[in-house]
Amino acid sequence: MNVNINIAPDPKTLGHNAAEAIAILLREAIKDHGTARIILSTGASQFETISALVEMDIPWDKVEMFHLDEYVGLSESHKASFRKYLKERFVSKISLKAAHFVNGEGDVSKNIEALTKELRKSPIDVGVIGIGENGHIAFNDPPADFDTEQAYKVVNLDERCKLQQVGEGWFPTLSDVPSQAITMCVKQIMACRHIVTAVPHQVKAKAIFDTLTQSVNPNVPATIMKGHPCWQLFIDDASAGMLFKLY
Repeated sequence: MNVNINIAPDPKTLGHNAAEAIAILLREAIKDHGTARIILSTGASQFETISALVEMDIPWDKVEMFHLDEYVGLSESHKASFRKYLKERFVSKISLKAAHFVNGEGDVSKNIEALTKELRKSPIDVGVIGIGENGHIAFNDPPADFDTEQAYKVVNLDERCKLQQVGEGWFPTLSDVPSQAITMCVKQIMACRHIVTAVPHQVKAKAIFDTLTQSVNPNVPATIMKGHPCWQLFIDDASAGMLFKLY
């Protein structure tokens, strides 16, 4: 298992530690290549990491940002929109070289084609990849497709994933959660030069336990990251809770 695990006492410390690791990798990429490319996760688990990241001393005008996923048919004005999330919490606070968003409105196929073209112009230096309560990465719910060569595709969201969105307060009821989303695919995520994963909170404890104790398998999609050569995992006492019981 190729993973460097950092356990923090609380989400704020976790977020600071993860942001420092991301900043180091971005600075190294800029030093080596003149620019850096990053993929960002969204959701409640990323609040502290993104908040700390925008305060880091990074030449943001040399950084290009992509993100992982977006609901199909959801307006950007909806509070659950990941485009809205990133523009408000990240893009508006710094001066990026460029920001490329997943757009689930309009002609989805054309949107995916255009985004894929931008994404594949050069490698991604840092993928900031969260883990869902059902073990998903991006919206690759179990059983995840580990084999597709597509960069992004439309997927159907499972009930556990939808329940997480309701539990985090993005939607009032299960029926309000869109049934489909555009997600970055697993192979594309694994193509990142480095992966940094920030996973706080007790609700993620089972997913963290399964990710670290099970063999790589599509029923726990996050297990695939154990095969990445440069994976850093940041968890807190709450999300590490089930692991502590092993010792």
